[in-house]
Amino acid sequence: MKYLFVLGRNIELSRREILSYFEKEEISVLGESLRGNGLLLDFEENIDSSIISFLGGVLSIGKVLVSSEFEDLKFNLEKAMIYAGEKNKLNYVLWDFSENYDFVLDYLQKRFKEEKLKATLKHLRDKMEMQEGEPVLIPSSKLLDEEYFIFTSEGEEHFGQIVSHCDYESIEKRDMEKPVRRESLAISPRLAKIMINLAGLKKGEMLLDPFCGVGTFLQEALLQGIKVFGVDKDSEAIEGAKKNLQWFGFDKENYSVVNFDSAKVEIPEVGGIATEPDLGQILKKIPTKEKAESTLREFDNLMIQVINNVKKNVSGKIVFTSPYIRIGKKRLNCGIENICESTGYSIVGEGIPEFRGNQIVGRMIWVLRK
Repeated sequence: MKYLFVLGRNIELSRREILSYFEKEEISVLGESLRGNGLLLDFEENIDSSIISFLGGVLSIGKVLVSSEFEDLKFNLEKAMIYAGEKNKLNYVLWDFSENYDFVLDYLQKRFKEEKLKATLKHLRDKMEMQEGEPVLIPSSKLLDEEYFIFTSEGEEHFGQIVSHCDYESIEKRDMEKPVRRESLAISPRLAKIMINLAGLKKGEMLLDPFCGVGTFLQEALLQGIKVFGVDKDSEAIEGAKKNLQWFGFDKENYSVVNFDSAKVEIPEVGGIATEPDLGQILKKIPTKEKAESTLREFDNLMIQVINNVKKNVSGKIVFTSPYIRIGKKRLNCGIENICESTGYSIVGEGIPEFRGNQIVGRMIWVLRK
C-alpha cells in the first residue's frame, strides 16, 4: 500500500522523522520516493492515517488509489472511487507532484461534470518557504471538501486522496494557553515532536530532557505515552514545568522533574534523550567570528559534561540541538566530532539545519548513538 506524506518546510528533517517513527513502530517501509515536499512510501499493509497526530513535520497524509503507467492512467482512474460524498457541490484541490498535473486535472473536471457535481477547483496559490529558501505551492483555501494528489515515481503515476491533516490550530492553542511560556527560549511543539521521534522511543519507555525548561519536550512525549524525566538548573523553569504538566492533567506516576545541574545529576534508566540545551545569548546583531567560536566552545564543553554524566543510564539515542551561528554569509557549527570523540558516541546520518532566513542563531539537529 502506498501513501503520500506532504512534508513541512524542512524536507530532510521531516523525512528522517517519518522513517524513524516507522522504524520504532516496527512497520517496514518497502520503498520511498521524494518529489518536492512530497514523500511517497510503500508499505506491506494499510497504515492508520491518524498517526499524523504523532508527527511534527507532516502537513497531510494521502492514500494512493491508483498506480499505473501514464498510458493506462485514464483507464485506471475510471475505476477509482474519487468522490464518496452525498453533496452535489464540491470544493477540491489537486496537489501537484507530477509532470502530468494538467492531464489529471482535465480528467477530474470532465468526470465531475459527467457526474453532475458542481465542482469548484481551488488552486495551489499560497506559498510556503522551505528551509533552503525556495517556495512550494499549497492550497489557497481551507474550505475544501476533497484533496487529491498526483505523484510521479519511477515511470508510474500515483493518484490518490488526502485522508488526514495535522491539526496545527489545536497544537498552537494548547501551547498558547498553557500556564507558563518562555517566548524567547521556547522550542515549538512541532520541533519537539520531530526530535522525540528521531530518538525512537516507544510508548512506555522513558525520555530524559536534561535541559527541560518549562517542559515542551516533556509534554509532547507524555502525549505519546512516553514517560519522562526532566532536569533543569533553573528553579523557576522547573516550577513552570510542574505547573504546565499539572495543567495538561498527566498522571504524576509518568513524569519527574528535578532542579539540578545535568552535569552532576543522577538519573534513572532511560531509553533516550531529546533536548534543547542553552544555545547562548539571544543576538540582535551578527557576532564576530571570535564571539561565535567562544559560544560554540562553551556549548561543546557543556554537552560533553552532560553526556558523560548520564550516558551509563541511557540505552538509546541522544537527540539535541546546537547553535548554528551566522557570521556574514556563512554559519558556524558546534564541534560535533569533538563531542563524539569525548563521549564515545557516533553521529547517525548528518546534522540537519533548522533556521529561518536571516535568523542569527539557528539550530543544527543531531542524532547520536553509542
